[in-house]
Amino acid sequence: MVRYGAAGWQRLRENLRAMAGHIGAMFRMPRWDDPVQPFQLAKFFSFTGLVVFLVSILALSWVISTHARRFLFQRSEAYAFVLAENLNHQIFSQFVLPTLAQYGKIALRDDTQYKNLNRVVSNTVHGMNVERVTIFDSSRNIISYSTDASLRGMEDVGGDEYGKALEGERNSVLDSEGTLFRLIPGGDRLLYRLKTYIPMRMSDEESRQANIMGVIEIVQDLSEEVEAIIKFQGSIFAAAILIMAGLFIALRIIVVRSEQIIEERARERRRMEEKLNEAERLAGLGKMITSVSHEIKNPLGIVRSTAEILCKRLRETGSENTHLAGIVIEETIRLDGVVREFLDFARPAVPRLGELNLNGLLQRVAAFIAAEAESKQVAVRPDFDPELPLVTGDGELLYRAFLNIVINALQAMPEGGSLLLRTRRAARDRVDCEIADTGKGMDADVQRQIFEPFFTNKHRGTGLGLAIVKNIVEGHGGSIAVESAPGEGALFRVSLPVEGGG
Repeated sequence: MVRYGAAGWQRLRENLRAMAGHIGAMFRMPRWDDPVQPFQLAKFFSFTGLVVFLVSILALSWVISTHARRFLFQRSEAYAFVLAENLNHQIFSQFVLPTLAQYGKIALRDDTQYKNLNRVVSNTVHGMNVERVTIFDSSRNIISYSTDASLRGMEDVGGDEYGKALEGERNSVLDSEGTLFRLIPGGDRLLYRLKTYIPMRMSDEESRQANIMGVIEIVQDLSEEVEAIIKFQGSIFAAAILIMAGLFIALRIIVVRSEQIIEERARERRRMEEKLNEAERLAGLGKMITSVSHEIKNPLGIVRSTAEILCKRLRETGSENTHLAGIVIEETIRLDGVVREFLDFARPAVPRLGELNLNGLLQRVAAFIAAEAESKQVAVRPDFDPELPLVTGDGELLYRAFLNIVINALQAMPEGGSLLLRTRRAARDRVDCEIADTGKGMDADVQRQIFEPFFTNKHRGTGLGLAIVKNIVEGHGGSIAVESAPGEGALFRVSLPVEGGG
């Protein structure tokens, strides 16, 4: 603890102001009314960047999968065109010509001709990726032949593609069945079929449209290939989402941690500003108290000396007014104590540090107040930790602090009660001294102000007792706190550092 005169308070105020300004400049803390809070723009641009990145990845995966599907369809269509031309050639050379030579006409209603055509088609597409081959009649939209015998004779199933093929235009159409939910394990299969239509000619000369004698439909099952592409697309989506989630979590952790650091530094700055304001207030208060106390102390001493002389002379003359002089002396003694208390608050004593046994110190306090406690019917209950380590401190100052708390506790129990004095090891480097009474207690508002200078709820008192206690405890590197509720007593806890860290 440092002795603070007027110059000392001024130096403390200047040091705190410089420290607060240094913290503010170092961390560039924003003012409370700044329009932009810390990391607000960083979060906005970061989240926007993540969203743009996610949208870009999704769009890229969609473009890749769409291109892959288009390439698959084009390749399959080209394959079907080549296969259909080869099939057309095989049917013309191995079925049409021999059938015309043998029967003079083609009639697929004849089972023999139908079987011959089926043999030619089966041999041609054997081992190929073909699900079905269908031949439509050229005169009307009816199936004359199909590798799926159940379709034979069906009408009006060729659609617009059949009409385009009759006009000599090769074309394809993609049919799909089901939705993407079929990709879920256990669901129905997602079906994709590419149907290719080409005109079937009676010769190899494609320029003569009159040679078209039907339409060949080749159906390819592309379900597995399309499903693989969709799953690949889903994998890209999933990877993008996982990457985004990881980036978002990492960014969120960084931002949250940074905001915590900023808030912690803001709190530290506010604490420094509060200490600065408190120091400025105490500096002015200390100057005033010191000045007023000196102005009062000397005349008060003269009044007391005069009253003592007057009392002595009145006693010698046997006057009945001796008690009046005694009253003056008693009041001057009380006022002298008040002035000393003011000076003790304005100019705290410098502690003389040394090893200290708190158990012995509290036993000394208990012995001093034993008679008064007995007169007020207050039972003193000591509960000391026998293995309590030594602390570093000034025995007389701490004795005064504990005595002040104990006297307040006795005053809070005018009708008797119980007073607990306890010591315990709170942590490796801290010890606690607890003083608990069963008095009237105090509400939250009183608890907040109880250590403030000049706050008191007594009829006669300066309100400096607990403020001085707080200065003494904090001057030893400790802390003091109170726990109380109306009608439930109060507990004061003084925490002090252990000698040598324990």
